[in-house]
Amino acid sequence: MKLRFYGAAGEVTGSCCLLEADGMRVLIDCGLIQGSKRDEARNAAAFPFDPEKIDAVVLSHAHIDHSGRLPLLVRRGYRGPIYTHRATRGLCRVLLPDAAALSRRDAEQESRRRARKGLPAVEALYTAEDVAATLRQFHNVDFGETVNILPGVRLRLHEAGHILGAASIELELDIAGAIRRLVYSGDIGSYDMPIVRDPVTPRQADMLVMESTYGDRNHRSHAETLAELGEVLRSARHDQGNVIIPAFAVGRTQDLLYLFGRHWDEWELSRWKVYLDSPMAIQASQLYVTHDELHDEETRELAQGGGFMPPLPNLVLCRSPEESMRLNHVRHGAIIIAGSGMCNGGRVLHHLKHNAWRPECHVMIVGFQARGTLGRRLVDGEPWIRIHGEAIRVEAKVHTLGGMSAHAGQSELLRWYAGFEQPPPTWLIHGEPQARNALADELSARHDVQVTRPASGEGLDLTTLQTLDA
Repeated sequence: MKLRFYGAAGEVTGSCCLLEADGMRVLIDCGLIQGSKRDEARNAAAFPFDPEKIDAVVLSHAHIDHSGRLPLLVRRGYRGPIYTHRATRGLCRVLLPDAAALSRRDAEQESRRRARKGLPAVEALYTAEDVAATLRQFHNVDFGETVNILPGVRLRLHEAGHILGAASIELELDIAGAIRRLVYSGDIGSYDMPIVRDPVTPRQADMLVMESTYGDRNHRSHAETLAELGEVLRSARHDQGNVIIPAFAVGRTQDLLYLFGRHWDEWELSRWKVYLDSPMAIQASQLYVTHDELHDEETRELAQGGGFMPPLPNLVLCRSPEESMRLNHVRHGAIIIAGSGMCNGGRVLHHLKHNAWRPECHVMIVGFQARGTLGRRLVDGEPWIRIHGEAIRVEAKVHTLGGMSAHAGQSELLRWYAGFEQPPPTWLIHGEPQARNALADELSARHDVQVTRPASGEGLDLTTLQTLDA
């Protein structure tokens, strides 16, 4: 029994692990690599395994850095089942077609540039047809349900509290009389966040693969974050500009809408127009309404007449490109929520282009920004950014609200880990080196447990718990 790490090892995106047991192969997640153009170019490389020889795939959640290469896997020959929660399946019906459309657009743009240099065209990573084929291979698994996915391989999903349907994956392997329980944390959410329930720690594991995105720091408390969010809105109203919020279509957008509805009077939101400029986020929000069985108790109590949020009378949904472009002429009084969450594409680029150079405007960063992304450059305070080939001076005030993150901070990761009956030996992935190192030190010091930080291609022998070289 072996497990190898082929993504998010020493970085945050591109999650992908391969489990091999008694000749069977189970792939855990298959996500897009995000960041700089050089990073994203790695998505088109050959997989370090044969897709046709994979027997089953298990998907932790819908975010594109965990699901985004599944259509490529299918395009290259995978024909087996993809096991995941039904809410994740629904969200992938929204996210994966959008990823295919972006890939097609990027390929067309790059091909035009190459044509001017006499170079051959490039292909999109995958097509809408590949996405449709992929979605037909999905199989629903409910939280707490035990499913036999292969001989001697049993799957159970636990709520991870990250976004709707997000799961920690428990795989129990009974191979040739040897029983091992592997837990893959997926992305662990913060506790006491809006809408979704808190993360649940599986009780037992012989080995744990754990995320470490914020392993080196804690977020601000929820109370401090709400106070800061309200202060940003008050300051922006005084400055008489707009507020631009790059937000992931799934999770962060719904949290923001919920908070705006709940704090409508306190934050004087009647003085603003709130624009949700993302067809994908609009679709995802409808799924949040549909899956009210996954909402926490507070959300069910506050939502009036169903849904996932208190009433927000000034919310404007921008579905068409024409509706989005009209926002370019709005000079003040607009809160614009638009994708993408890391500012590496999508409608938010146009809004930054028209607002980032204006000192009366504000930019609110509410999620993790990977290295190499435009969002990361804004967070790092770079004075100039480049959008659509144009250099733009950043004069708008940039605010980073760490407490809005859908990822657990260090203390919450430690709280989640402490839920195991016995501390399992742990392999840390899904974190940049500084974050991963800090969490490894904390886990070792508090629990006297073996903590390994695998590199890409490295793995472990699940029988002996020894590290395998790449």
